[in-house]
Amino acid sequence: MSYIDDQETQKANLDYIRTSMNEPLLERGHEQQLAILWRDHGDEKALHELVRSYTRLVVSIASKFRHYGLPMGDLIQEGNIGLMQAAARFEPERNLRFSTYASWWIRSAIQDYVLRNWSIVRTGTTAAQKSLFFNLRRLRAKIGGAQDTSGAAMDDETREKIAKKLNVNLKDVRDMEMRLGGGDQSLNARIGEDGDDEWLSLMPDSGPGPEEIVTGMKDATTRSEWLESALNALSDREQKIIRDRHLTQETVTLEDLGKELGVSKERVRQLEQRAMTKMRDELVRHVDSPADLFN
Repeated sequence: MSYIDDQETQKANLDYIRTSMNEPLLERGHEQQLAILWRDHGDEKALHELVRSYTRLVVSIASKFRHYGLPMGDLIQEGNIGLMQAAARFEPERNLRFSTYASWWIRSAIQDYVLRNWSIVRTGTTAAQKSLFFNLRRLRAKIGGAQDTSGAAMDDETREKIAKKLNVNLKDVRDMEMRLGGGDQSLNARIGEDGDDEWLSLMPDSGPGPEEIVTGMKDATTRSEWLESALNALSDREQKIIRDRHLTQETVTLEDLGKELGVSKERVRQLEQRAMTKMRDELVRHVDSPADLFN
């Protein structure tokens, strides 16, 4: 999957990158002061200066993920979200440069974006799969050497080395190799260069056919008539209990029904059981086999 920005978007991205690269670098002492002003006093001006000075870091990290075919502008924006998260959590008293701390948050935000958007099929749902997704190509090239550039399947020896390096199962390596080796394909794509049929036309329809639908509708109508007949065999009080207990979306409790009918909860339970027995006997009279009630 690959995305190509239009010219206007590309120009906007370049302007943003140039602006980021022209932002002044911060001295360590001033950086700490800005972080303290934002954290302890909510000084938004200090926050903006701190964040703007490190947008160049976002651009640098985002550029390393361009080969996944996603828009550079989107990668940068996701990285900026990570930068803001870092600013919100940074603790200046730890004597750590903000750039070092922010790098992890920026990279994490961009990686999450890539995993969500690289494919319509969800990829990298576990820590092991995430590590494989972002390291498989690099390790393959490192282990296979310069000759491993054809895109052909890896041999088992290379897979085992990668599995050992990343501490994952060999099966996980094979699965991720297959995922990365084939992009998403549209079901509306034509079969063959001159074909009129789409791949979607080859997919079997697991739903019921017209005959089954009509038969099912008739059977449902028949069963509804049997149920209504069975209900009519009950007294008014028994009908209310059955309808409130079994034929409504929100089931009425035995206790609430008892209060409404002026009897105990245990008495409602007894009446319910007696009504169910009456209905079962009435339904059985309409069918040759009880199993027909559920077909």
